[in-house]
Amino acid sequence: MTRTQLALDLALAPDYRAESYAVSEANASALALVNRWPRWRQGHLLLLGPAGAGKTHLSTVWAARADALRLDPATLSGDLTRVGRGGAVLVEDCHLGVDEAGLFHLLNRAAGDAGVTVLMTAARAPVEWPVTLADLASRLKAAETAVLHEPDDALLRQVMEKLVRDRRTPLSPGVLDYLLPRMERSVEFARRLVAWLDREALARKGPVTRTLAREALEALVTP
Repeated sequence: MTRTQLALDLALAPDYRAESYAVSEANASALALVNRWPRWRQGHLLLLGPAGAGKTHLSTVWAARADALRLDPATLSGDLTRVGRGGAVLVEDCHLGVDEAGLFHLLNRAAGDAGVTVLMTAARAPVEWPVTLADLASRLKAAETAVLHEPDDALLRQVMEKLVRDRRTPLSPGVLDYLLPRMERSVEFARRLVAWLDREALARKGPVTRTLAREALEALVTP
């Protein structure tokens, strides 16, 4: 099998359905805050979490529920006219840099009487963003914040069990117990891992064993 074929095998479309969002202590409090929409303090919420914690999944679920408009954080000033009264807005990856004046005006609208709600996502707290506008920095510091922690074993087990069940991948006893403490702590890696295991189990016409699980980790984890 060529490298191109392997890449295609693992390039699965992300599953961002609400019913696919696994819940554990790592994300339960953040989920509760997001689900409290539209009753967010000052009309906006900041969703924080490291890469792989599930920010994109949770924000996508919310965006579908709220019929939210996705705006580019770098061009907010030019897009504000697209935000109507009562509109919901999703602004992702704000830690990479934002149109400061645009975000400040957007959050002011959310805090006012226009009925606008804003969900922001970021991998780092606002104090670490490259923000120079003092008024925006002050508003972000006071923003209601939902924190997603690195996926724990309980969450990753749920994700792995569902992926295996959906694919009907045959597993030998103890394989998940072997994988969980050794795998990368992200839902995306779990998806890639199960895809690799399912493909290899099918090719070898047998169940996923610990030996195959070890091969998968060696193949997918970058030194």
